[in-house]
Amino acid sequence: MTERFLPIGIQDFEDLRERGFIYVDKTDLIYKLAREGKPYFLSRPRRFGKSLLLSTFEAYFLGKKELFKGLALENLEKEWIEYPVLKISFGRGSYETKDKLLSMIDAMLSENERRFGIEKKSDNPAVRLVNLIETASEQSACKKVVILIDEYDKPVLDALYTDFEEQNRQELKNFYSPLKDSDKYIRFLFITGITKVSHVNIFSGLNQLNDISLNPNFSTICGVSESELEKYFSPEIQALAEKQEMTVEETKNQLAKMYDGYHFAYESEGVYNPFCLLKCFYEKMFGSYWFESGTPSFLVKTLQNQPLELEHLINGRIATENQFKNYDPDSKNMLAVVYQSGYLTIKGFEKETRFYTLDFPNREVEEGFLDVLLQKFVSVPYDDVGLEINNLRIALKNCNIDKVLSIIKAAIADLPTVVKKNMCENYYESVTHLMFRMTGMRVVSELQSVAGRSDVVVATKDSVFIFELKMDKGRPFEEVADEALKQIDTNGYCDRFTVSGKKMFKVGVVFSSDGMGMVGWKVSE
Repeated sequence: MTERFLPIGIQDFEDLRERGFIYVDKTDLIYKLAREGKPYFLSRPRRFGKSLLLSTFEAYFLGKKELFKGLALENLEKEWIEYPVLKISFGRGSYETKDKLLSMIDAMLSENERRFGIEKKSDNPAVRLVNLIETASEQSACKKVVILIDEYDKPVLDALYTDFEEQNRQELKNFYSPLKDSDKYIRFLFITGITKVSHVNIFSGLNQLNDISLNPNFSTICGVSESELEKYFSPEIQALAEKQEMTVEETKNQLAKMYDGYHFAYESEGVYNPFCLLKCFYEKMFGSYWFESGTPSFLVKTLQNQPLELEHLINGRIATENQFKNYDPDSKNMLAVVYQSGYLTIKGFEKETRFYTLDFPNREVEEGFLDVLLQKFVSVPYDDVGLEINNLRIALKNCNIDKVLSIIKAAIADLPTVVKKNMCENYYESVTHLMFRMTGMRVVSELQSVAGRSDVVVATKDSVFIFELKMDKGRPFEEVADEALKQIDTNGYCDRFTVSGKKMFKVGVVFSSDGMGMVGWKVSE
C-alpha cells in the first residue's frame, strides 16, 4: 500500500497538496460560495479546519490551478482569474490588552502593505485598510480584491470579562468599518471565528454578511462527514481496527461515539471533528485529543463569571435559534458561548415551534466538558478527581448511599470563591449532578413528573436513586430532610420507575444556606 500522510495540524493548503497529504475535497462547496455570493461569515469550533478552508480560498483566488489537480474545482472553474488577496488572521497572537491588539493590527497591515508595495499613510487602522483595499484593487487587472479574515473574534474572547473587552471590541469595530463602504472594490469577503459576536458590536453596519453557520448546504464545509469518512479513510479505519483487535464495524461505531455527532443545521449529515479523527488514526488509539490540545480560556472565564446552571446545558437543552446563534457581550446568556465553542450541538428541531434541542455531540466532548467543570467547581485535588469518581461509581453499584454522599460532601466542603452566595443552591445541585454524571451512570436533573420535577435521578443496572436537594434556610436538619422525602412521595417522583423492578432509594439531602456545604441526609426505601 502507498504510504499515506495524515494532515494533522496542517493549515496551509499549498503545503498540504505539494507534500501529498490526504485532503478531504471541499472544493465543490468553495466554488459554489465563490460563484453565488460575496460577503460570508462562518462560525465553527476550534480544531475544525477553518484556517485550512481560508487557505484553500486563498489558493483558488490566486489562480493556483495546479494545486487543485484531481479535485472537484479543477473541472468546475474555467477562467482561473488571479485576484489580489488580503489575508488577516488574529490566530497568531494574544489580546488581553488594547495595546496588544493594536500592535498586531499594525503588524498585519504592514505585512500586507509590503506585499503590495503600498506606503503607510496613516496611523489609523481603518484608513490604512481602506488604502490597502483601493490600491490593491487599482493595481490588479480585475480591479477587485479578495479579503479573508480568520479568527476575527479572538481579541474579544481573549479579553472576556476584563476592562479591555469593550476596548478591543471598539478597536475592531473601527478596523472593520471600511468593509461595507469598500464593497465595490471587493470580489469576495469571508470571515471566520468561533463565536458570532452581535454585528452591532463589531461590524458596524456590515449587515449584508451572509451567515452560513447554520445553513444546511454548507454544514459539512469544515470537518469530516460520514460519507467522507468512508471515502477517504478506509485504510486508516482498517489499521485502527487491527490495532484495537476490533472488527471494522465495531471500529466505525466507536469512532462515531467518540468523535462524530456535530450537526450545524437540523436534518443535516453528522460531522466528525477532523483533528480528533486524524489523531486517532495516527495514534491508533481512541483518545480525548480535542481536550489535550487545550481548553479555550474564554470558556473557563464564562463558567467562572456566569451562574452554573448545569441542567440548562445538558439533558437536551431546548432553545430558540437566537439564544445560541449570537453571542451578546451585554447578555448573561452563556449558551451561545458553549454552543459555538463546540461543547453543544444541534440534536433535534421542532418545525412547528422552531425550537432546537442542543446536547453534547459525542462522548469525548461530554467527558471533557464535565471534567473542566469538575476541576473548577469542586475542592477535590485534581490528582484525586479520578479516584473519587471511581469510588463514587463503586458506592452507587453497592447501594452504599452513606459513602456516596460522604464523597460529594467532601468535594463541596467549601463554596468556591467563583460562586456567589446567592448562587449556592444552584451550585450544590449542579455539582451533585456533575459528579454523578462523571461516573458514567444514567443521570437526569429536573426530571418532570405529573406534580413537579425531581432534582437528581441516578439509575444503575439494578437500582434507582431519587435525590431531593434542599437548603436549610436556618431550619433544623431533621425537619428539612423529612420535607424532602415527603416531596418525593407527594409528587410521585418514583412512579415512572416502579415497573422497572429495580430497587428504589429516596434520599433527602440538606445543604447549608450559608455556603458551608452539605448538612446531612436521610434515606427511605
